[in-house]
Amino acid sequence: MPSDAPIFFRPPGGWVGDVIPYFWDDRFWLFYLHETRSGVVDAGTSWHLACTRDFVDFDYRGEVLPHGGPLDQDLHAYTGSVIEHEGTHHLFYTGYNPAVRDPATGVPLQAVMHAVSDDLLTWTKLPEDTFHAPADRYDPADWRDPFVFRAPGADEFTMLLAARTTIGPRRRRGCVARAVSGDLSTWTVTEPFSAPSRFITHECPDVFELDGRWYLLYSEFSERFATRYRVADGPDGPWRTPADDGIDARGFYAAKTAGDGGRRFAFGWIPTRQGVRDAGAWEWAGDLAVHEITARDDGSLAAAMPGAVRASFGTVLKTPEPRPLNGSWSVGADAVECAAPESLATLWAADLPVRCLVTTTVSFTPGTRECGLVLRGSDDCDEGYFLRLEPPRRRMVFDRWPRADQGPHQWQLAGDVPHAVELERPAPLEPGIPHQLEVLIDDSAYVAYLDGEIAMSGRMYDRRTGGLGFFVGDGSARFTDIAVRVRTEGEDG
Repeated sequence: MPSDAPIFFRPPGGWVGDVIPYFWDDRFWLFYLHETRSGVVDAGTSWHLACTRDFVDFDYRGEVLPHGGPLDQDLHAYTGSVIEHEGTHHLFYTGYNPAVRDPATGVPLQAVMHAVSDDLLTWTKLPEDTFHAPADRYDPADWRDPFVFRAPGADEFTMLLAARTTIGPRRRRGCVARAVSGDLSTWTVTEPFSAPSRFITHECPDVFELDGRWYLLYSEFSERFATRYRVADGPDGPWRTPADDGIDARGFYAAKTAGDGGRRFAFGWIPTRQGVRDAGAWEWAGDLAVHEITARDDGSLAAAMPGAVRASFGTVLKTPEPRPLNGSWSVGADAVECAAPESLATLWAADLPVRCLVTTTVSFTPGTRECGLVLRGSDDCDEGYFLRLEPPRRRMVFDRWPRADQGPHQWQLAGDVPHAVELERPAPLEPGIPHQLEVLIDDSAYVAYLDGEIAMSGRMYDRRTGGLGFFVGDGSARFTDIAVRVRTEGEDG
């Protein structure tokens, strides 16, 4: 029978905040900020841990780095990094306590803090290594998310930090600060690593090498709240901005990466929405999502579903014969296709379990305006969520219809909003060639992948049931390889 186990990791009694991934001993150690939403002001934030080898089975280890007390700098133990050196694991993290304030300005101080371990489970804090932002150059209230690495051939370690300079336009002072150290205890702050005068803050910086290029990853704490990246030929830049500089959309935040020696993965969280409703504001923390990251020939990054996750969906559900609803559909044994040159055509295909993997391959003719999937649709596909490919606009978007609860008048449907504007991804949608769509659905959370290269995550709250449908608007499209897959008991651990 289908497994009811969650697809995306979420700890018992809590939510996944920023993930600090670390590969060691043939497994990924996923340290993360544990969010309880207890309602207690300044209850403290600690690091918890889950281990995995395949992103299917997770071994939850609970709290491993406790937060400090009400008077300690690390009442909240926020984001950082882990690195091994000479047999010891070094953990760097952000210490924040709103009660610890800068005596000169009165603003709460953020600090970099240090802990060490022999086994990654028990950590000894080294408060004597704590250091703050140099106030003559950086805002002391933004000095967080330390990421430590050593470039090939370098004698010193480099630490990157999410920081803000003291000069420049107020909302564009965000930068990636840099400090260096020879012993991982004493740090010297140098010139900024990257200061583009563009965002409020560059959260969770991360640097890695992939296929001969270097990548600077950070999350834009600004109007978009998205994880972005830059590309360079070496670890010190200069950093180039690709045409599409994101690896997901608004529904995937604070991503950091780790590799196993051959593959690289990005670990972020799918935020919940306030009030458990589609129109609610995005909240901090949610469910873990993992993308496999590869580099294209031009240096841009592609995001795909990890192969082990795809392979875990071993059961294909039997589905009834698709049922055309409107438009001219041709239903065959291996494909459904439709020509709708001046209309919107829909077809109902299957019921959808609460947790499943939906896959199909779609091709469309030149000039087609839109086509895609209806998720959790009504029997007539008049209501539901729409994963829409828009070839003329070269993008994939996530939409819902109706877009708001209908008021007393027929036009009160939020029809002036074209789609969930924070849920769109650029996509080079070429006609006449097959495009693969894969959608992981885990209760309210989903991740959609296009062609194994473009990812978009989000939430579906208002409709928890419904079917799978297909649609074509102002054009022609053909859907093949249609399947709804589930994990069965015993496949997911």
